[in-house]
Amino acid sequence: MAKALADRLAEAAAERLHQRVRKDFWAYAADETLASGELIGEKYRGIRPAPGYPAQPDHTEKATLFKLLDGERNIGVRLTESFAMWPGASVCGLYFSHPESYYFGVGKIERDQVEDYARRKGLTLEQTEKWLAPILNYDPLALARNAAE
Repeated sequence: MAKALADRLAEAAAERLHQRVRKDFWAYAADETLASGELIGEKYRGIRPAPGYPAQPDHTEKATLFKLLDGERNIGVRLTESFAMWPGASVCGLYFSHPESYYFGVGKIERDQVEDYARRKGLTLEQTEKWLAPILNYDPLALARNAAE
């Protein structure tokens, strides 16, 4: 129960911070007056995608964010070897304020896309396939078996 409550409080804090960004810090929606249902329905301007979710499925991007922000030193949250955040009741994401920004899901991707992404990230194909496994539109093991035959 404590873990569930901590998770909900972390998400609520992220939503509140997003509201403060919209209304106060960046003030691109300073006059925003949304009811709770509208907030839940994300009727506000801008989005808050996060690594590991459909619009940004690569968890390894958390390492980039943590490096840029010196996250462990500045807020005491660390990344595990699987890129989970510790403590678990932590959130990580990006804010986009453009009025035409919207949430979307990255569809299944082909091997040529994974090869290109791996090259740009400086990772091996195998590492990239591991982290992007849920969105691969091919089976790396089947390809390896067929190549060995």
